[in-house]
Amino acid sequence: MPLHWFDPSPTCLDDAPSITTVAEVGAQGWSGGNSDPIPSEPPHAWAGLDPTQVEPSEPCPWVEVMVDCPGAQGTYTYRVPSTIAVAPGDIVSVPFGPQQVGGLVLHRQATLPHALAPSTVREIDELVCQGFFPPGYWAVLQQVATYYCTPLMQVVRTALPPGLLGRSQRRLRLTPSGKTPEAGAIAVLSPAALRVWQLLHRSKTQDYTWQYAQRQVPRAAAGIHDLVQLGWVERYLEPPRAIRPKQRQAVIMAAIADDIAVSDRQREVLEVLRRRGGEVWMQELLQICRISSSVVQALARKGYVVIQPREVLRLESSPMAAGDRPKALTPAQAEAVTAIATAVADQTLLLHGVTGSGKTEVYLQAIAPVLQGGRSALVLVPEIGLTPQLTDRFRARFGDRVRVYHSALSEGERYDTWRLMLDGRPQVVIGTRSAIFAPLANLGLIVLDEEHDTSFKQDQPAPTYHARQVAQWRAAAANCPLVLGSATPAIDTWALLAEPPTPHLADAPLDTPTDARIENVDPLIHPQEANPLAPNCSDLLGSKLISAPSAGLSAASRTIHYLSLPERVEARSLPQIQVVDMRRELQQGHRSIFSRSLQAALDQLQQRRERGILFIHRRGHSTFVSCRDCGHVVMCPHCDISLTYHQTHAEGTPSLRCHYCGHWQSHPEQCPACDSTYFKHFGSGTQRVMHELERDFPHLRCLRFDSDTTRHKGAHRALLDRFANGDADVLVGTQMLTKGLDLPDVTLVGIVAADGLLYLSDYRASERAFQTLLQVAGRAGRGDRPGQVLLQTYAPEHPVVQAVVQHQYEPFAAQELQYRVELDYPPFSRMAVVRLSGPQPDVVRQTALTLRDRLEAWLPDCTLLGPAPAAIARVSGRYRWQILLKRSLDSPPQWPLSLERMRSLCPATVSLSLDIDPLTLL
Repeated sequence: MPLHWFDPSPTCLDDAPSITTVAEVGAQGWSGGNSDPIPSEPPHAWAGLDPTQVEPSEPCPWVEVMVDCPGAQGTYTYRVPSTIAVAPGDIVSVPFGPQQVGGLVLHRQATLPHALAPSTVREIDELVCQGFFPPGYWAVLQQVATYYCTPLMQVVRTALPPGLLGRSQRRLRLTPSGKTPEAGAIAVLSPAALRVWQLLHRSKTQDYTWQYAQRQVPRAAAGIHDLVQLGWVERYLEPPRAIRPKQRQAVIMAAIADDIAVSDRQREVLEVLRRRGGEVWMQELLQICRISSSVVQALARKGYVVIQPREVLRLESSPMAAGDRPKALTPAQAEAVTAIATAVADQTLLLHGVTGSGKTEVYLQAIAPVLQGGRSALVLVPEIGLTPQLTDRFRARFGDRVRVYHSALSEGERYDTWRLMLDGRPQVVIGTRSAIFAPLANLGLIVLDEEHDTSFKQDQPAPTYHARQVAQWRAAAANCPLVLGSATPAIDTWALLAEPPTPHLADAPLDTPTDARIENVDPLIHPQEANPLAPNCSDLLGSKLISAPSAGLSAASRTIHYLSLPERVEARSLPQIQVVDMRRELQQGHRSIFSRSLQAALDQLQQRRERGILFIHRRGHSTFVSCRDCGHVVMCPHCDISLTYHQTHAEGTPSLRCHYCGHWQSHPEQCPACDSTYFKHFGSGTQRVMHELERDFPHLRCLRFDSDTTRHKGAHRALLDRFANGDADVLVGTQMLTKGLDLPDVTLVGIVAADGLLYLSDYRASERAFQTLLQVAGRAGRGDRPGQVLLQTYAPEHPVVQAVVQHQYEPFAAQELQYRVELDYPPFSRMAVVRLSGPQPDVVRQTALTLRDRLEAWLPDCTLLGPAPAAIARVSGRYRWQILLKRSLDSPPQWPLSLERMRSLCPATVSLSLDIDPLTLL
């Protein structure tokens, strides 16, 4: 019989009937007709719905369940068996057509929906997990689904630990009476029942899946029904293996043995148990006593011990740091801690502190009273590589109340950590983007460290959420403050300051005057002489500055409060930044990737017992391989991108790899186009930097820190620990080095090639380049010794480079906002990108044109740009097109779009994704 489905989805585009059957929905899900226009404002039937509210006090026979199955986007009504108790937020296994699927109980109901007959409603099979949603949590998930135009079930799958809603396995097993039936009872079985019983009886485990029995025995369903009625067979549900609790055997002392009843080995086991408090893990006991398990089992048969399985929590493990006490605060830090402690309700605060100003200590001292008050805190960092260092500091302060949650954990570790978050005890959860969905029921504070980082934005799969936006919703739901910390805040965040600081150049953080600091760089540099047409930095940053980052924004929208940490702790100075003009180096015959200034600084590292960081924005050895005779560049056969040259060490075998699809091929000795031997690699990556260091500075010990060397679990911690412990003099890495690493002994930072960041075809390129360069520069001089930064570039007059030299964020942000106002880019408009891809370029192009025509009719208040090929037009053999949507801030924040509706216009070979508030257009 068909299940019935009521769909009040807020992103639904059609005037659909309220009751629909699964047979009518079909495998692809219901999408409605293609000719109806999209309403200007979608219905909000579920807005603010919380399944834990307005629940009947008496047990209810019906529940609304959201099932995890393609094409099922609404809720389904199920009957609750009298043998189990189900509450909102529970994970259940339910029959859905011919299969068993996981589902989330949304709410209970005393009566059935109108026109839904009780005989058509099926029954819940099994309760898999209880209470996986704290009160108020549901409303946040609904906001994510509505704002990012994503089916709610997809948001639920993103929020929950992986595998939790996976399909459960329906199984059959013989009961004790079925294993030893009474004489003559088998003879009265029907043929189907007899064959099912024989199948199970012959099995060693006397247990099979329901699907296997169906395949092996004709009319197995009727036979299984008969056996269940007789009590010979029971049906049960095996939950997904990934979410099973981990168990170990424990040995527990049950009685004191006399001298006669036990052997010497058994008496030794009992003595060990007595000394250990009466309980020891089985494996540990066997190792201590050097015995086999048969000795312990003999004691169990005599009743002296009990062997019992005990659950072992799979948690992220790391060495517990020594105890740490709160440090003395600077006046600015103390003011920030007080402001956070006295913040009202869901107030958002921007903690703008220069690199090394002690933002982490502010977080620690702000969280301490939250824990003392019985509430929990959530701390988000942009990269997994940051979690070990931050976790160590938090555990040194708060002990075992600190949890870690991120995608690099195993499924079992994420599952067990999730369960511990639900117990209500005050704790601190540290994690990456996905940790924003941590189910802490009593949140007292949320912190986003390095809030500007683009890693907080998910590009795929849907929902394409930004953790900063979701954090604001969670803070509002929990009535707790949200702290956004950064030395280089996102321009979008800066624009929302309620009282922004006035941009200026006078109060520079260095001791030297501003003009002197711009000119006091490498003596090879004379920007105005090198390029007479290049504008002066003070003109770029001082002229036409908007007085405050509020142009185009209403006063009501500017709701972020400003906290400043303008100085480093212990009054340490910011590092001097020298700009090295690599054009002048080439003119004078110096062709190394290291300038003479950088070479001299590297030579002195060991002598001074200091350490350095070399930053290069690309991994691999070289950017591309090209023929100097014919100009041929080796391209990826599946993507419109050049292959990157890789060579792990100087004697290693060179290879060519694509960083988009993973294609690999050997490096040819001759040009494939003209057979020339002048076939060389160009550009620089982390591998090439390492090779050059090994050749030119053999006395230096070097480590590489990029995504190639940190693929394995624990690699981030291992590499950073080696560097912190003095096992290396130089750390070579990519943008992972820029994100909050605190290494006090680093006095030198070399930026090998800044130009790769400056000229990307994206309106946020300048913002990202400024943030990256200033952040990596801030890794120097965080200890007692002053820091030095050497920034190598072929464009020393570039405004971003000059802004970085000054360590001045406010003027740069003001000018960047001025550009955004003039071009009508975010934060002064809303944007979304529709992305299409497929194996046939003509089909993708035609689909994009068709979709554009429909979007113009659906969104009359929206500006459409495109369709156009993506910046990288082909990836993994799929051609990519995109349509950019822009609308004013006066329009509703939710886009009236539906993925299902748009996908209904696409052929089967064309995939479509929707990115709300995109951070990149590449």
